Amino acid sequence: MDPIEEIGSSINYGKPIKKKRINNNNRAASYMRQEVDLQKTPFLFFPPGKEFLFLGIYFVTLPYIVGLVFLFFYVADGEASIFGAVSTDSNFFLIWIIGYELLAAFIVAWIVKNAIMFSIRNSQRQKQQRSQKKRRRRYR
Repeated sequence: MDPIEEIGSSINYGKPIKKKRINNNNRAASYMRQEVDLQKTPFLFFPPGKEFLFLGIYFVTLPYIVGLVFLFFYVADGEASIFGAVSTDSNFFLIWIIGYELLAAFIVAWIVKNAIMFSIRNSQRQKQQRSQKKRRRRYR
């Protein structure tokens, strides 16, 4: 088969072209395209205009506190005498790294859970919209 015949075989003459509809009603069709508003964060406080300052403070303090809590409850089994010996031997950076890894794992799991719940809710919403459109049709 020569090249001209190959090109001609892929052309569909006389068949209508179907256009795909774009749904403009669904603003956040994807989980990753949602708008992020720091004022609506459920756990952290961000005063307007000082968001980056508080992000820096949270970046330093939250992992350290989580690391200390982990060392107290998991490593020292909640005993103050063992915790005192463990926390004095460890430096700030080591405790911070432990807390950072724990927070990172928790946040990644939370993001995955939210993405799954978003897709489930989005598919249910689309099914409801389809069923409502089918109910509105009039048959003669």
